[in-house]
Amino acid sequence: MNVVVLVKWVPAPQGTPQMGPDHLLVRTGAEGALDPGDEVGIESALQLVEREGGEVTVVSMGPDEALAAVQRALAMGAHKGVVVTDDALRGADALATATVLAAAVRRQPFDLVIGGVESTDGYTGTVPVAVAELLDIPSATFARKLDVDGQQVRIERQTETGYDVVVGTMPILVTVTSAATEPRFPSLKGVMQAKQKPVDRLSLADLGLAAAAVNALQEVVAVQDAPEKAAGRVIAGDADAAGAIADLLADAKVI
Repeated sequence: MNVVVLVKWVPAPQGTPQMGPDHLLVRTGAEGALDPGDEVGIESALQLVEREGGEVTVVSMGPDEALAAVQRALAMGAHKGVVVTDDALRGADALATATVLAAAVRRQPFDLVIGGVESTDGYTGTVPVAVAELLDIPSATFARKLDVDGQQVRIERQTETGYDVVVGTMPILVTVTSAATEPRFPSLKGVMQAKQKPVDRLSLADLGLAAAAVNALQEVVAVQDAPEKAAGRVIAGDADAAGAIADLLADAKVI
């Protein structure tokens, strides 16, 4: 079984990324790491091929720094990587990103594509399903559990009240939640072996895509800090408390 995992290098995943004068995240030269959510997808893929046999390929798009995300995945145990880097991709929106990733995935043999639910720097949650649409394959999202039996894929799809069971046939794309599994930590041996594993460095031309095909359809024109939350109000537990609480809920249009 050939599994492709979509991974992303994100700036300062545990901190506050810096914005440039063009209102875009500063990625080149910034500190960053593999998106934590993507580690769950990598671990899910590794467990599947360890049980079923096959290979795991990780595919990423980004500046030169994106190679670090792929190297991390290779150190965890993935077999090979693909990184798409091109100056024309600066400021790419979700659709442009999905177009590039789909073109890169299409170059690989694949039965299953795994992605995170959403990235920690964009949070659109639309890229994986857009990739599935462009690949003309079905998608199953928000998997808290993923199983494969032959050509059949079964997931438990997380819902507000529990989960739904969704079944599909490969090839298929699945997005996994943080509850799907616990990612392994790369061993020293894995880190050393990662340096010897193949990584394809591709441009838009290599994918047969023109710059015009990935022009962003959205533009960030301004960025403002979120307003600070006002201090809370403490209501004393006296005879007037119930009325005061009711007034607050009415002002908030809750009642």
